[in-house]
Amino acid sequence: MSDDTVRLSMVGQVLRRRWRALLILVVVGAGVGAGASVVLSPGYETTASVLLQGPRQADELLTQAQVATSSVVLDRAAAGLGMRDSGPDLQKKVTASVAQGNVVAITASSDTPQHAQQLADQVANEFVKYSTQLLSNSAGTSAQLAQEQREALRQQVAQTNQRILDLSRSVTDGQTVEGVQVRTELQGLRTSLEQAMNNLNAADAATGAGNMVVMGPSEKPTAQAPPTLVQLAGGGAILFFLIGLLSYLFGARSDRRPRSETEIGSALGAPVLASVDVPETGERERAGGFRGALSRITGSDKPWNLPEVPASADEASREVRYRRVFARLGTDRDGVLRLLVLVAAGDRAARAAAAQFAKVAETERVRVELTITEVTVGAGVQPTVPDGTAGVLVVLSVGSRSAWELVAIAEACADAGHEVLGVVLTRQVRVTGKPRREPAAADQPQVPADRDAMAGTS
Repeated sequence: MSDDTVRLSMVGQVLRRRWRALLILVVVGAGVGAGASVVLSPGYETTASVLLQGPRQADELLTQAQVATSSVVLDRAAAGLGMRDSGPDLQKKVTASVAQGNVVAITASSDTPQHAQQLADQVANEFVKYSTQLLSNSAGTSAQLAQEQREALRQQVAQTNQRILDLSRSVTDGQTVEGVQVRTELQGLRTSLEQAMNNLNAADAATGAGNMVVMGPSEKPTAQAPPTLVQLAGGGAILFFLIGLLSYLFGARSDRRPRSETEIGSALGAPVLASVDVPETGERERAGGFRGALSRITGSDKPWNLPEVPASADEASREVRYRRVFARLGTDRDGVLRLLVLVAAGDRAARAAAAQFAKVAETERVRVELTITEVTVGAGVQPTVPDGTAGVLVVLSVGSRSAWELVAIAEACADAGHEVLGVVLTRQVRVTGKPRREPAAADQPQVPADRDAMAGTS
């Protein structure tokens, strides 16, 4: 089986057995995304454009964009609209940028299309008024200086023209040395004249550089600007779903606990005698509290990556499996089966199976001396088993212990003088309704009378 097939199979198992948990994560993610829309969603957006006439430098355009979002302009816009927000509050809703063609684009956002349009237009108008006011305050000195510069340039142009005329009259022969010098001087005068005319044109254009105009009203937005509430809610749902799915897959990938009978038997050095199902009705009743209820609701109360095991038809059919385990173990020379049943501490399903073994042993035809002992197994803990010479039957849930923990149990048994005779694996199953104590007549199992027949395949 290829890796892609294995991955798809694992994804299918997660979706089939953890769909309720993933559904809860989707709902939570959608709620988080909807809550984030209060902060991240801009609402409705529209843009108003202001044209700055005349030649402009790039730095000057950036300065004008900063003026458009200054607290003075925004305070005046809020006052003009009768809003309670101040300038610093509106700075979160209004932005300005420089577009091509000496245009300052003012973008405003609000919770309704009408408010967004009104805010953008009002800020644009206040920006033009404030910039015009700044220019008019400094118009006295700057206008006088500009006038003096223009007069000086005009005088320079007139003098240059007169000099060119005089030189043109004095030139009689263009082939003499003097003629060449005159032509050279005339060329320099023409260059000086062109430069003076360019400066004069620039000075005249600078007088109208302060003109600004609003390029019409802004458009009324017809839809919310991204990211919208729906987009954030959908993104949150998808994100939480993927996080949950990848968490399950990563947890299964990093979990190295053996789950097959061959691996478990090899770690304990004994054969797996049987796999018995343990009804989880009693377990679910004991697992109370919020955490237990949440596990039952989400379906996380049992591993998702273990193969499903069908439940026995009734208690009588289940007891047959336990009797077959005793039959497979055999007896000592004196006809007595002496067993030490080891159950890992905290393994409730294995504890329930061990209790069922003790119950069946009381009704078994062969004499069984059964002792149940819990052994503490964990990281950094060396398990201890009571001394003796009885055979050991290890009862544990599938996938509950690592290979090193199973090896530690086998070593503890050997150190105490016990021989591990076999392993019984328990699997929890969900029983609907009240379990039957006796099977139906048509389903009545035929239990062999002799012990050798009882040791058949389960």
